[in-house]
Amino acid sequence: MEDQVSYISAVKNFNRYIERKHLRKTPERFAILKKAWQLGRHFAVEELHMALESDSYHVSRATVYNTMELLVDCGVIARHQFGSGESVYEPVGRSHIHLVCTHCGKVREADDKDGLLQQLLSQRRYAGFEPAYYSTSIFGICSQCSRRFRKEEHEAKAGK
Repeated sequence: MEDQVSYISAVKNFNRYIERKHLRKTPERFAILKKAWQLGRHFAVEELHMALESDSYHVSRATVYNTMELLVDCGVIARHQFGSGESVYEPVGRSHIHLVCTHCGKVREADDKDGLLQQLLSQRRYAGFEPAYYSTSIFGICSQCSRRFRKEEHEAKAGK
């Protein structure tokens, strides 16, 4: 239910943004927003374009790229650049943590289940700024890469 409420809020925000910028309210722009919201996770623009195509909604790549810029600019979609990889996007509003492997580039999301990070951030005041949500990135080595490193190290020692 919360996702539905936040989607409705995103549509309203996008409508206001389009009106303020004197842009056209095209069905393609709103279809792109809806599909991005339905993905509900990190995605690349090309992945979003393929998802639209698989739903038989044909829209040019340029339209998808241009609309994503509008959605980021109006604040309903967030763009992330983890490491040296391509930009990925996700709907805004849900506070969470990104766990980014510096070796393979895999990104996993984690929630602040015990609320410690949220509690810490809520105690902090920012002059002239009202926080709405947060997205934090923690960089390190994922368990899969860590196991591979240990295995390679063990094999190197055994080969000596």
